[in-house]
Amino acid sequence: MSTSATFAITNLITRYAELIDTGDFIGAGELFADATFIGSGAPVPGRNGGVEKMLRNSVILYEDGTPRTHHVTTNIAVDVDEEAGTAVARSYVTVFQSLPDFPLQPVAAGCYNDRFEHRDGQWRFTERQVRIHLVGDVSRHLRT
Repeated sequence: MSTSATFAITNLITRYAELIDTGDFIGAGELFADATFIGSGAPVPGRNGGVEKMLRNSVILYEDGTPRTHHVTTNIAVDVDEEAGTAVARSYVTVFQSLPDFPLQPVAAGCYNDRFEHRDGQWRFTERQVRIHLVGDVSRHLRT
């Protein structure tokens, strides 16, 4: 189970980046339906659309419906406890952004610390902690 669990968990981690970069905040929220999202503010419970609301309130979307970002997730390390049906993962994230009047550049970099559980035959997020260590010009990415 460990190899398939690691693959499934890695897919969840990378799926988040795809959903954010395409502006699919509903889908991103669904990834965290059973989880708590911990960023720079108070922890956000995923139930009742909490993560979707947080994203809509903080991330700027443009005419094409996207934030014009590209989240690159690297250095993914997954540790699975098969008996408990739980896992933890850590990874790096770098967020790039580009707009017609804003040249391509990294706007943030940090790490994700994630927790997962295996329930009803699927792996699910139970917690995501985001720690951004390097911040560039986020004025066109985040509402302040």
